[in-house]
Amino acid sequence: MSAAPVPTPPTHEPAGTLAPSFARALTQLDGVILGKSVPVRLALTCLLAGGHLLIEDVPGVGKTTLAYALAATLGLDFGRVQFTSDLLPADLLGVSIYERETAGRDAGGRDSGSFRFHPGPVFTQLLLADELNRATPRTQSALLEAMEERQVSVDGATRPLPAPFFVIATQNPLNHHGTFPLPEAQLDRFLLTVTLGYPDPRAERELLQTGGKRAAAQALQPALAGGELDAARREVAGVHAAGALIDYVQLLVKATRESPQFASGLSPRAALGLMAAARAWAWLAGRGSVWPDDVRAVFPALATHRLLGRSSGQPQPEAVARLLDSVPIP
Repeated sequence: MSAAPVPTPPTHEPAGTLAPSFARALTQLDGVILGKSVPVRLALTCLLAGGHLLIEDVPGVGKTTLAYALAATLGLDFGRVQFTSDLLPADLLGVSIYERETAGRDAGGRDSGSFRFHPGPVFTQLLLADELNRATPRTQSALLEAMEERQVSVDGATRPLPAPFFVIATQNPLNHHGTFPLPEAQLDRFLLTVTLGYPDPRAERELLQTGGKRAAAQALQPALAGGELDAARREVAGVHAAGALIDYVQLLVKATRESPQFASGLSPRAALGLMAAARAWAWLAGRGSVWPDDVRAVFPALATHRLLGRSSGQPQPEAVARLLDSVPIP
């Protein structure tokens, strides 16, 4: 799916006391993901808003490099899972294995071993779910509880995930061989969807001269000190949204529900996500209040994967763009 165009990325420093750290983070990310300022800022917006990110594009355009760069720049523990058709939920979540104690048996002659849980790769702060749509729906659904509740339930026990917990999933176009479409419930867990696309000639030339940026992404040093990400999220949550701005968001959401183009409109959860993403975009733009342009900037990335065509069942980025242009700002 290709997201509708969004406005030019903000050029101001982020708002609040954390401005220098996040200015460094943005500069560092732009130096690795060349010529993709808008997708990079959308990715950081998604993390600041407490959501998960879906990147859909053809192989080889930098999806994995972006995930590595974000983890290194923000100082997050990183885990990667390559999704394949034979991947099982236990391969992702973990499994309980029976282990005998060293003594072998207790005083009564009974086996003194026990089951011990071995956590899977989901127990990390930033999880790269690479080529998510190459796994079967059963394995895809194993992420649902983790993404929504920040916990997993295995063998009757609920185990919390590290905080923060952020999923970046990559997806190949559905016309590629060996892919399974993501169910709507799974798509709705992703706050934003972005595409990177092919680099412009200048950026591609630099890639050819340097041999790529994957190694540079993995060698990045954290731009944030401990606790700064949590503090930034609190500042983002406090960005002001005036009544007229909320009116605008409601008009947009209502328009999606009434449009004959889409099978269903945006849910209340999506509306809350739109407000959260707009606050984060405004914060990165150096402002303490949300403007309509902030809503317009994040709306295509939030809505395109949720608003499926009534007849085709596929994303309709052009229809989303037309709807955005048709709703007047109060």
